[in-house]
Amino acid sequence: MRNIDITNPNKIMWSKLNIRKIDYITILYKLSSYILKYAKNRDLTVIRYPDGVEEKSFYQKNLPNYAPDWVEHSLDNIDILMWMGNQAALEFHTSFNTKDKPNNPCSLIFDLDPSKGQTFTQVVEVALLIHETLLSLNIKSYAKTSGATGIQIYIPVGGKYSYEEARKINEFFGIYFSQKYKDKITIERLVKNRNKKLYFDYLQMWKGKTIITPYSPRAVKDGLIATPVLWQELESGIDIHDFNLHNIINRIEKVGDVFCNMYSNVQNLDFILKEMSY
Repeated sequence: MRNIDITNPNKIMWSKLNIRKIDYITILYKLSSYILKYAKNRDLTVIRYPDGVEEKSFYQKNLPNYAPDWVEHSLDNIDILMWMGNQAALEFHTSFNTKDKPNNPCSLIFDLDPSKGQTFTQVVEVALLIHETLLSLNIKSYAKTSGATGIQIYIPVGGKYSYEEARKINEFFGIYFSQKYKDKITIERLVKNRNKKLYFDYLQMWKGKTIITPYSPRAVKDGLIATPVLWQELESGIDIHDFNLHNIINRIEKVGDVFCNMYSNVQNLDFILKEMSY
């Protein structure tokens, strides 16, 4: 590991949690093997907050010209992660595909976003309804909190499908669920027309777009983490605040990485495409 100078180590990044930059980088170091597992070999976009989460931020898709020559445009090693942490990159968003398969997402992802006024409990309720349907189709799926207000459901497909095919499958499910649970789910893009229903976002999964990386922090005042969770945990009931910078390490030590076997459980969705062709 390289020696990286930490600038302004005592600068407060999360005032509510009293987390300084040096504290944040220490937590990133402890999380590094988990973040890197899901971020390496993928295009990276970070959101930087030079003066902490309560101040101005900006997106960074391309490396700044002052970046060392060993820093690449993806989180491929711990040195790059630590350097990004020192740059006050507080969120890590990565592409749906790996760089070697630019037109093939690794997973289908359903992004469940609550409308204004909806609770996280309502999001969990919808996620479990979707999970139940997927189980009835013998489709294995995985859930993670967005680290904000939503839940994202992953169906690992091992890059088998092109973005065009994956979009068709996602749209199929979006229409199906919005019709089956028309009082709970919508695929309406305009917020004003959603009528306080949960938004099933099937459009986000596309080439060039990104999603919050598993175990990435979120730049919210409570320091939440985008955390993989077990379906049993959702059934038992969880709170979005259960997963934050202060307790994420203890959680992993207790339950492990619940995404660890995801990419080895590749799902075959050919029957969906075949059904759609009729």
